[in-house]
This record gives sequence, C-alpha cells and structure tokens, in this order.
Amino acid sequence: MSAGADALPEMLTRLKLRAIREGLDGLLADAARGELSLREALALLCDAEMRRREERRIQMGTSIAKFPFVRTLDGFDFKAQPSIDAKQIRELATCRWVANGDALLVLGPPGVGKTHLAVALGREAIRLGYSVLFSSAIGLITALAKGHAEGKLEEKLTFYGKPKLLIIDELGYLPLEPNAAHLFFQLVSRRYERGSLLVTSNRSVSEWGEVFGDAVVATAILDRLLHHSHVLDTAGTQS
Repeated sequence: MSAGADALPEMLTRLKLRAIREGLDGLLADAARGELSLREALALLCDAEMRRREERRIQMGTSIAKFPFVRTLDGFDFKAQPSIDAKQIRELATCRWVANGDALLVLGPPGVGKTHLAVALGREAIRLGYSVLFSSAIGLITALAKGHAEGKLEEKLTFYGKPKLLIIDELGYLPLEPNAAHLFFQLVSRRYERGSLLVTSNRSVSEWGEVFGDAVVATAILDRLLHHSHVLDTAGTQS
C-alpha cells in the first residue's frame, strides 16, 4: 500500500532531499503552471535538489579554504593592470593546471592584485570540484616550524599536503623562520606531482635564495616548482 501525500515531507527528510522538501509547494506549483508531465515534474524537482547540493558543496569548500576575503575574476580590473593578460587568466580559470598538479607562481610588486587573483582562482577551483586551502606564507611556515618543534611535523605536512590546491600568499614580504627553507622544501616535495601549489610573491625567483636565506635549498625548491609550472608576472601599474 502506497504512503499518503501527508507522509511526503517525512519521506523526503529520510531520503535527505532537503531542497525538494523545503521548496515542495513552490516546485509543485511551478510544475502545475507549466503543465509538466510527471517525468518533467520529476526532473524539475531533481534539478532543484542538485542545485542546492552544489551550492552547499561550494559553500563548504569555501569555508574550508579559509580565504581572507571574497574576490572574483569578474571583479578584477584588467584595465588597471594592462600587464596582466585576461586571456591567460581565463585559461588558468579552467583549472587544467590544478587537474595536472602543476604549480602557478604569481609574481609582481605590491598592489597589482596578486592576492585577488589567487583567491579568485581558488574559488574557481572549488567550483570545479577541487579542494583548496589558503594560507599566508608566514602562517604556513610558522605552523610547520611549530609542528617541527613539537615533534608533529609529519602531521602538519599531511595537513598541508591534502588539498588539491594549496595557495601560499605573500612569500617574501616578511622575514621567515631560520629553518624555513628546509621546512618549505619538505612541503613542496610532499606535494610534488600530486597536488598543485599557487604561490604569490613580490620577489622574483632569482631572489628566493635571499628570501629563504639558503640559496642551495631555494634552488631545490624551484627545481620542483618550475618543473611543471605556470608563471604569471603581474608587474605593471600599481592600483
């Protein structure tokens, strides 16, 4: 014997079809107004549920990513930064480089929108189904150094190694820990050809030996980062 219509909300709850349950009356009214067939009405209900789940997935992924603020590619002023190729940014927004586990280095002076682009590309990666984590370079190195001091470095490396895309912002702006080069090298090695790194820096790669205080280890880091990489030079008029 089939269940009555009054039991429908409870059944939808048990099936975890939250969007259909919450919007049931409106969705059914839309189906009636459109004189939809049973198959078409079912498709309408399923579409609403899928869209809600996609929205929740993106919201959760964005929350986990820990972005410092909301930025989008649509909100980037390409006219103010003529040195940045909008076509290249649109290509990067497809996130094929993330799928391939490549690195992306976004280099240039302060004020040209490096962090804006990093966050916007990170949001695109989440939209396309990739896990993302954002951290300042100082915050990341500090966390690794603390993990090392407490005998928990492996735990920290595992944490930062998990996201498909790890964004490290503002490398080179502030002095790093004395052991930063070795810690960063371990992280890059952990993620090498497994997960993507997006690094923003105000220093050219030729200056990373100075940034890390160890030219030899900095060269080893760059060997891995540049093996499969894209470099975006944002040098130009500062906004």
